Amino acid sequence: QVQLVESGGELVQAGGSLRLSCVASGRTFSSLSMGWFRQAPGKEREFVAVTTWGGSNTYYATYADSVKGRFTISRDNAKNTVYLQMNSLKAEDTGVYYCAADGLPSGSRDVSRYRYWGQGTQVTVSS
Repeated sequence: QVQLVESGGELVQAGGSLRLSCVASGRTFSSLSMGWFRQAPGKEREFVAVTTWGGSNTYYATYADSVKGRFTISRDNAKNTVYLQMNSLKAEDTGVYYCAADGLPSGSRDVSRYRYWGQGTQVTVSS
C-alpha cells in the first residue's frame, strides 16, 4: 500500500515556474518508479515524466516530448518525495497534475499501468 499527496499547484503566468511535490508513505520508496501525469478538462490523462531505479543509487528519468527541456523530475529518497520542476510554463500546461507510483513495467508511460495515485494538484497557466 502506498499513499501519495501532491502539493505546489497554483495560478502562474506564462513563462513562469512552479515546483510540484509528492510525498509517499506506506512502503519502501527508493525502488519505486514514480511518475507525473496531467489531465486537462475534457481530455484524457497523459504522461509527463517518470523516474525509475536502476540499482544502487542510480536513477533514470524520461519525459514526454511536450515538456522535455522545460520540466525536470527528481527525488529525495530520505524524504520519500518526488518533485517536478516546471519552467517556461505555457497555457497548454494547464491541468490537474497527478503523482503515480509503482508502474509496471517500471518506467511505463501508460496511465493504466500504475497502481497508486494521488488526488492531484491544479496548475493553471494564464497568458
